[in-house]
Amino acid sequence: MTTVQFRAAEAQVPSLATRARDVVAFEWTKLRSIRSTYITVLIAAAVTIGATVIVGHAFASAGAHKPLPGGFSTTVASFLAYAEYTVIPVSVLALLQFTSEYGTGLIRTTFAAVPRRWALLAGKAVVVGVAALAIGEVLAFACFAIVQALLSGSHGGLSLAHPGVIGAVLAGGFVLCACALTALALGAIIRHTAGAITAALVIMYLVAGLCMVLPSPWKDDIGRFTMAFAASQVIALHPQAGLFSPAASMLVLAAWPAVALLIAGIVISRRDA
Repeated sequence: MTTVQFRAAEAQVPSLATRARDVVAFEWTKLRSIRSTYITVLIAAAVTIGATVIVGHAFASAGAHKPLPGGFSTTVASFLAYAEYTVIPVSVLALLQFTSEYGTGLIRTTFAAVPRRWALLAGKAVVVGVAALAIGEVLAFACFAIVQALLSGSHGGLSLAHPGVIGAVLAGGFVLCACALTALALGAIIRHTAGAITAALVIMYLVAGLCMVLPSPWKDDIGRFTMAFAASQVIALHPQAGLFSPAASMLVLAAWPAVALLIAGIVISRRDA
């Protein structure tokens, strides 16, 4: 009599690339399926463009061939509205990727679907970072073009062909990415929307504002490590003396989200949902 032996089929383990792709697709689906995401971004973009037109007109009417009000350079002037009306709403959207799930309890489903929490954090960071970078670059170039067109008659607006301009505008788009990723990490660490928003505003704006009232040389010695001071250095054609160089300031900008995400990964991997 012949004995037939059956062997259990071995489970097919997806490759690392496949798992990474699935996590990113999982997070991208959640981000784009929420209507408020599109509404918030469109409103932020419209308000930013409108405010940029107002700022450009105000500077253009200051007087031909005179320094811009407030001592702003032509490149920094291009991003005044962008720094307020784009960075804040996009950063809030970023931190909501964690805090909204903690608030509704959906985070348990997310952790069940992606048990490896470092992988989940990385997936969210990729989606938020790429989206923020794309939005940031589009609006950075748009704001620059608007302000320079308005300044072309009175202050000699700059073109993209001017030395250093392309790098400054690209850096302006990266600022939004750095702020969004920092906010995402704060959402994972704090888990509460109001607390995370407060922490994000403190890090991005309040700390730099407090440095402005410090006496010299503390203002520059401490301020050079803040996100706002570093952002102003990377978008200026003539960086301020006493602060880090544009290259070092770019490293400061990159270090904020890198450190914040590292802390977030440690925190979410050591505590329950």
